[in-house]
Amino acid sequence: VQLQASGGGLAQAGGSLGLSCVISGSSSTITTMGWFRQAPGRQRELVAVISSGGSANYADSVKGRFTISSDGAKDTVYLQMNSLKPEDTAVYYCTATTLAGRHWGQGTLVTVSS
Repeated sequence: VQLQASGGGLAQAGGSLGLSCVISGSSSTITTMGWFRQAPGRQRELVAVISSGGSANYADSVKGRFTISSDGAKDTVYLQMNSLKPEDTAVYYCTATTLAGRHWGQGTLVTVSS
């Protein structure tokens, strides 16, 4: 499974950004897809996860502001980020989980200015 993320960039506080991640190879075996982030000097943390059935869960810090979604073919997973805060600044990583484990895409940097 290969993952290619895109869509990071610079936003002002209160603004919006959208991330997308194209998944290729054995997508039919994917059970969950998600987004993690890692801010400078901090551990990587889960942002949002969506199951193959469409059930989504979010970190408390992003509930009500971020929305994770995927297409029906599990080829792409999205993260819509609204009401951005400076503390959302991080490198964001998309993931896909199969029976073989968790697969990671390369990170995409999101910077939110105050």
